[in-house]
Amino acid sequence: MLSYRHGFHAGNHADVLKHLTLSLLLQSLLKKEKPFFFMDTHGGAGRYALNAEWAIKNREFESGIGRIWQRSSLPKGLSPYLDAVRTTNPSSQLRWYPGSPRIARHFLRPQDRMVLAELHPKESLELAREFEGDRQVKVEALDGYQSLKAHLPPKERRGLIHIDPAYEVKDERRRVLEALLDATRRWPTGIFAVWYPIQDGATRDEFLKRVEKLKIPKTMVVELMVRPEEAFRLNGSGMILINPPWQLDQELSLLLPILVDHLGEGGQGSSQLQWLHGELPAP
Repeated sequence: MLSYRHGFHAGNHADVLKHLTLSLLLQSLLKKEKPFFFMDTHGGAGRYALNAEWAIKNREFESGIGRIWQRSSLPKGLSPYLDAVRTTNPSSQLRWYPGSPRIARHFLRPQDRMVLAELHPKESLELAREFEGDRQVKVEALDGYQSLKAHLPPKERRGLIHIDPAYEVKDERRRVLEALLDATRRWPTGIFAVWYPIQDGATRDEFLKRVEKLKIPKTMVVELMVRPEEAFRLNGSGMILINPPWQLDQELSLLLPILVDHLGEGGQGSSQLQWLHGELPAP
C-alpha cells in the first residue's frame, strides 16, 4: 500500500486524456465571474521532472504528451490543455509534466480556490512545497476520501472535484463508488471527474455496470484505448463525468479521434463516449 509513484507514468496517454478533460471542464467554469472550488483527492507531487530516473525508466511520456507537444495544426480544443502544460515548460523543450494540481492552478483566478489531498508522505511533502506560499491553495496530508467528506459542500456553489486514485488497493473501485455517491448527495450541483484505468475489458465492464447502478443523473463516460487488450498493461483509461457542462460531449467527440490518431499504437487505438444517465438538455 502507498507504493505507487506517478513519476513513472507522468505524461503518458492516460494523463493526456485526464488532463485534457480537466482543462475543458475548468475552462467552462471561467465563463462566469462567480468563484469556483476545485479539489483533487489524490494530488500526487504536483509536477514531475521528465529527466528524473523514474520518468526515464519507461519513458511513457514519449508515447503520450511527447506525441502532441510540438504538433502543428491541432484542433483548437486541445489548446487549453497544451497551454497549461506550457506553463511549466516556458522554453520549447519538454522538461516537466504538470500533475492535475498544477494543471488546475493554471485556470484559477484570484476569486477561486483549490484543496489538494495526498496521503503518500513523500508526495504530500513535495505537493506542499510546490504550492508553498500560495494562499489560494490548501494542501492536506490526508486520505482523499476523508478530505472530500470534510469539504463538501463548499461555500462556493460552483466547482469541480477530481477523484484520481492509483487503484493499487484491491477494493479501490468500491471506495471510489462509495465516495462518489456520497459526494454527489452532499453537493448535487458540483462537477465530478473520476479517472479509472483499463487493463482488461471484464474489469472495466463490471466497474461501469456498478457506476450505472448508482443512478446518478447526468453521468457521462469517455474512454481512450491505445491498443487492444494486452495482459498486465495499461491499455487505456476513462473518465466518469458527473454534471459535465453543456456541449462537452460534442467537443470531446471531436477531440477523441485526434488522440486516437496520435496516441494509438499501430492504428489500433479506439475511443468512445457514452451517457449512462441523462444527456444534458440545451440551456
